[in-house]
Amino acid sequence: MAINKVVRAALKALSYNEYDIKENLQGYRNFVNLTRRQILKPSLKTYDFQISSKNHNIPVRVYSPEANFDCPLLLFFHGGGWVAGSIESYNKICTNMARLTNHKVVSVDYRLAPENPFPAGLEDCYETAKAFITNDEINDKEVTLIGDSAGGNLAAALSLLARDRKEFKVDKQILIYPSTYNDYTENSPFKSVIENGTDYLLTSKRIRDYMDLYKTKEDDIYSPYFAPLLSRDFTKQPKTLIITAEYDPLRDEGEEYGRKLREAGNYVEIYRIKDALHGFFALPPKFPQVKLCYDIINRFLCEVN
Repeated sequence: MAINKVVRAALKALSYNEYDIKENLQGYRNFVNLTRRQILKPSLKTYDFQISSKNHNIPVRVYSPEANFDCPLLLFFHGGGWVAGSIESYNKICTNMARLTNHKVVSVDYRLAPENPFPAGLEDCYETAKAFITNDEINDKEVTLIGDSAGGNLAAALSLLARDRKEFKVDKQILIYPSTYNDYTENSPFKSVIENGTDYLLTSKRIRDYMDLYKTKEDDIYSPYFAPLLSRDFTKQPKTLIITAEYDPLRDEGEEYGRKLREAGNYVEIYRIKDALHGFFALPPKFPQVKLCYDIINRFLCEVN
């Protein structure tokens, strides 16, 4: 659907800049869980288990395509600004993902801020990736990281962390409208923050609130594991697919991250989905933007080796 004047006015009315997530976090979490709740059970085979970590367990849910039990894995990190979202709220999205890609999808229920601020969620994602990629029964080239929004940030940061720690290698990553930078004020170097930061549901103020809740201390925002675009070294990164949305404040920084990876010698594909808002990936697959997104993802998964 094109963003015409009527749609633009409706979106502006729904962009609640005055809503303070920091003061109403539980209400926001309840809203996310309610709006993305899957009433019916997933149509695919699923099973839950936990990854053992240092002092806690990390819940994961596996979605298996009906006719393919030996297929490759998509290790999925959900969005929600590092403070909301869960396996349950992404049930429908992961069910569609497994069905439309013919991949097993492993959804990670990483710890959320502010109860568990940076880098807790990242470490959960890292430990889960390590458990799967270093599993003797799984070829590392069969595991692709994928995440949307804050989940895209976590996937990108995880790939940098894996290179630096040298415990395992990530072969592919798919970043869907990822957060990669740390400035969402009027001083941002990215036009999309200014052009799309007030009237398209995800506002620049809301992103600042998310980051305030995610960080442990002020200096965290300068870490490349918090804001991957601040890395001083973009070499030795996975084959990368980046998908952005036209009317998204995160659009330009996601695309810039792709350019930095490409300049450092990595294989990168960058696509901008026209007439799309941040969060469009959660829409039903019949929407043209979602259909195009899956067409791009499937070609990347099948043809890029």
